[in-house]
Amino acid sequence: MSLDLASVDISLALEKKVNQTQNEPQPKFLVTPGDVITKDSGFMRGHGTYMGGDEALYASVAGVVDRVNKLISVLPLKTRYNGEIGDVIVGRIVEVQQKRWKVETNSRLDSVLALSSVNLPGGELRRRGVEDELSMRKHLVEGDLISAEVQNMFHDGSLSLHTRSLKYGKLNQGCLIKVSPSLVKRRKTHFHQLPCGASIILGNNGFIWISPTRGEDAEGGFTQNLEVVPEGERETIARLRNVVLCLAENYTMLWDTSIMYAWEASTKYSIPELLNQDAMRDVAHLTQQRLLMDAE
Repeated sequence: MSLDLASVDISLALEKKVNQTQNEPQPKFLVTPGDVITKDSGFMRGHGTYMGGDEALYASVAGVVDRVNKLISVLPLKTRYNGEIGDVIVGRIVEVQQKRWKVETNSRLDSVLALSSVNLPGGELRRRGVEDELSMRKHLVEGDLISAEVQNMFHDGSLSLHTRSLKYGKLNQGCLIKVSPSLVKRRKTHFHQLPCGASIILGNNGFIWISPTRGEDAEGGFTQNLEVVPEGERETIARLRNVVLCLAENYTMLWDTSIMYAWEASTKYSIPELLNQDAMRDVAHLTQQRLLMDAE
């Protein structure tokens, strides 16, 4: 399987060039199943690797080598979401249960949002009683989209979520895009108000939410704005959606800078034209070239 190295994280490509100039052999950063990662016995085997009969460490999946001290793992380019505490996610309510909601977060198991882990209307801080439990469907029902943060991980791998911050909660009008979680670059913040006039939430789980930019007084929780979205804002959201798809289809990492570079490269195309394969490749290529220039 061949993948364009420029479509993977730019920093990884540059780091590989530096390693190639060193005398000691270093692990490859882009590997396919069966590739030798290292023959050094001083490393520990992580996910996506296996030991061969010659004591060499091999890749069992196609992806990027991740080295943390002596632990070597391979992060697949296409995979289900494996949550980490503190991750920002966008999810969909799939079931209302006793004192908790089940949430689809693109992981192997549904995540859990407990009633005690949400902000009550008005920001009240108190113990949840029977009345709160009976009114759960007034707040979130099946099909609602939310933004949340990973609070904990259970033994079976499922995630515990919370929306205690006002920046989290039920999402209003907008557009949901699903991409591979490996394409969302981990950053300090995943909430962005872009200069193009739209807001975007880059969920670590691969769910991306695009919505009109509202005032800074907008609150999270269960409040929902159902005002009609003007046509100009809808066109901005549609173009931004197609720009994100251009980058995702060409395996380009997604963060605020790459998205804005792709937005600027897309202005020569109409919104429908951005769904053409040639236009997608052109926008992604121009974005990758600009990111490489910044890295230099």
